[in-house]
Amino acid sequence: MSLGSNIEPERNLRSAVEALRARFGNVRLSPVYRTRAVGFDGPDFLNAIAAIESDMHPFALNDWLHALEIAHGRDRRDKSYSDRPIDLDIIYFGKLVLEGPGDFMLPRPELRHAFVLKPLADIAPHFVDPVRGASLEELWEAHPEHDAPPQPVAIEL
Repeated sequence: MSLGSNIEPERNLRSAVEALRARFGNVRLSPVYRTRAVGFDGPDFLNAIAAIESDMHPFALNDWLHALEIAHGRDRRDKSYSDRPIDLDIIYFGKLVLEGPGDFMLPRPELRHAFVLKPLADIAPHFVDPVRGASLEELWEAHPEHDAPPQPVAIEL
């Protein structure tokens, strides 16, 4: 799943990772990257990828993540691009391809953004995207920002 924050990002990312560890145990994390806000003018985001093993159905996991976002002060009624204390999205759920209800989609379309694809390729370079048929490493190598990647930030989650 992707994690992002541009409101007290270090505190909010740490808190979200603590909640993930408390619920799911082992959490494998990518490096954290600083990226500009996409779709609006705002403070930079800190972004990372967390890999977990879940016993939950993807819809239930999505609901759990939304509840975690709300607990961190996110107003999910605001559908526009805006500042966020925490943004949590399931990017992959194994090789499952799924659409709906609402805007739920696996894999998530945010994969097109370097701030999602680069950290994914860091922790699972050989994972093959079930829609595109290419590994995350191959997708990252073909990405327009490959030669100017997001910059890592030295923080411990």
